Amino acid sequence: MSSNVQQSRAFFSRRKGHKLRPRQAQLIEALLPQLAIDISRPAPADLRTLFPVPVADVALEIGFGGGESLIAQALTLPTTGFLGVEPFINGMAKALAGIERGGLRNIRLHFDDAVSLIAWLPEASLTRIELVHPDPWPKRRHWKRRFVQDEMIARLARILRPGGEFRFVTDIADYAAWTLLRFLRSEQFQWTAQGADDWRKPWPGFTPTRYHAKAAQEARASCFLVFRKF
Repeated sequence: MSSNVQQSRAFFSRRKGHKLRPRQAQLIEALLPQLAIDISRPAPADLRTLFPVPVADVALEIGFGGGESLIAQALTLPTTGFLGVEPFINGMAKALAGIERGGLRNIRLHFDDAVSLIAWLPEASLTRIELVHPDPWPKRRHWKRRFVQDEMIARLARILRPGGEFRFVTDIADYAAWTLLRFLRSEQFQWTAQGADDWRKPWPGFTPTRYHAKAAQEARASCFLVFRKF
């Protein structure tokens, strides 16, 4: 693999864990193709046309895990269309079960690395992007694998509308500092915090995931960073 390809990847971890249960495998086989975004075709000028129900705007969650936050938001915000990215098959299967159970029609999925979808999305097409508890890659030699990089921030700025937000959560202090530094030096984003509570407390509507709850139980405080596109 060339160094350029390695640098463009946003996902380096395993893609499969324990064996899927029969129902989960069935959902991957039957439901996922119905919800999958076809990036082999040009993106529509208006992303809202990806959804079979009327939506006012479109948001993206990168690495949604088991889909807890994605599904909760889709339920409470039925007029927002949600794009969810998750390359881990077990997480995708859990999300599909929740989507089916909720009868949700305002979700579309990308079962792959986020980089390819970000490149496909039209300019200024999203109102919000969320990255919740990404892999921090704590070893120094792996820092280049962190999702938040200067080049990626520029890519995110391209697909966000003016006034759109990038929302980030981590319980790893080093990754919080890493992310804050890179967004502060970007000329395309403004940190929205006005006081300490703005990064100590979640934004309105934040849905705690199982990982988030585990971090809290283990006394690892999470940092909530919100950046607004100029």
